[in-house]
Amino acid sequence: MAQTVDGRKKISEKFIYFFGAFGGILFGYDIGVMTGALPFLQHDWNLEGHPTTIGWITSGVMFGAIFGGATAGMLSDRLGRRKMILASAVIFVVGSIACGIVPNNGTGWLIAMRIFLGIAVGAASALVPAYMSEMAPARLRGNLSGLNQTMIVSGMLISYIVDYLLKDLPHQYAWRLMLAAAAIPALILFLGVLRLPESPRFLIHHGNVEEARHVLSMIRPADQVEAEINEITTTASEEAENHRKVSWGTLFSPRYRYLVIAGIGVAAFQQFQGANAIFYYIPLIVEKATGQAAGEALMWPIIQGVILVLGSLLFIAIAEKFNRKTLIMMGGTVMALSFILPAVINMVMPNAHPLMIVVFLSLYVAFYSFTWAPLTWVIVGEIFPLAIRGRASGIASSFNWIGSFLVGLVFPIMTAKMSQELVFFIFGVICVLGVLFVKFMVPETRGHSLEDIEEAAVRRSLGK
Repeated sequence: MAQTVDGRKKISEKFIYFFGAFGGILFGYDIGVMTGALPFLQHDWNLEGHPTTIGWITSGVMFGAIFGGATAGMLSDRLGRRKMILASAVIFVVGSIACGIVPNNGTGWLIAMRIFLGIAVGAASALVPAYMSEMAPARLRGNLSGLNQTMIVSGMLISYIVDYLLKDLPHQYAWRLMLAAAAIPALILFLGVLRLPESPRFLIHHGNVEEARHVLSMIRPADQVEAEINEITTTASEEAENHRKVSWGTLFSPRYRYLVIAGIGVAAFQQFQGANAIFYYIPLIVEKATGQAAGEALMWPIIQGVILVLGSLLFIAIAEKFNRKTLIMMGGTVMALSFILPAVINMVMPNAHPLMIVVFLSLYVAFYSFTWAPLTWVIVGEIFPLAIRGRASGIASSFNWIGSFLVGLVFPIMTAKMSQELVFFIFGVICVLGVLFVKFMVPETRGHSLEDIEEAAVRRSLGK
């Protein structure tokens, strides 16, 4: 293996990206695994008729993630990206096993463990992309958003396949093994990250320039090391200066208010449009629509997972060929129709095939997968000026997790009180509002520098 001038082994870019990707896969697995586990848990603990309990068990991970992302972000600035990813992997292992061995009918214990696991999910969602972007050379950073999304949905697909493979076990064992199985990729992530160095950016920020030089010499050509150190040092100084000057109130000053509202709004709409209602509850949706037992409908999550993966790959191929607003508004329009049309058709044709709603939901997932799912984070990454980027991105992420939590919590409660068609009709109206929000409130970011976007926002805020 190649070595640096001081005798250290160089680290392959592929090795770094593999374990960065593994973090995304683990994140996706823990989001998706309850989809298949829930029908068996519901049967084992007799939870039919308890929609609030089902909602909390399902959405507990998202509730924990609200706090995990913010906490991990602050701690990683003090302790390091690598250490916090390792800590998150440990929480993944412990939390996954704890979910699999909860006492029988211990709903409170399971909800608590799901929230505990969510801390790691939120941390992974913040730490892994940040670490990868700081380790990757500049020429590859633009592709990381699409790559990370592909890894997350791949993790969801893997969880759906594992659920399907375990579905023929006795109910009391099936859901426990499904949840506990997440400990395996978490352990692999921990062992892989042990071999990775700390982020050069973190090291320079904490004054350890010499160690940063060692790390960069392991992952960059020798003639690029000093230039990157100078670039990181300059950026770190600018960020430190901005941190001293910028307060939370600055975000809503006339200069930045428009961009902050636009970024946070896109992040919130991505979740409030109801995508996670499909991802978490598709077996129960099929059961309610057709009468087929939810435990026998686990092929549907796999179909949704395949669609998500293909959609994420399509996005990588077309991301820079269309304007952000064009793609996201087109996707939102089709998503709205996919939710609204089943209710309309059901009113006109009460005897329509019960699987009609599932087909429309698959259409929704297809367009969501290459528009709102990845583009939300592309826009959030491009829209905030450097001076407020850290704080504004943190708020946007929090609103996104809050939306994910609330959708997971209220969907079973809503479907217990009204028809599925009406529930999705409501989400369809929210999709329409999302399209209108993007049209009138979100600037186009493709092909524009941060300075251009900020200047246009200032002119709009001042009415010029």
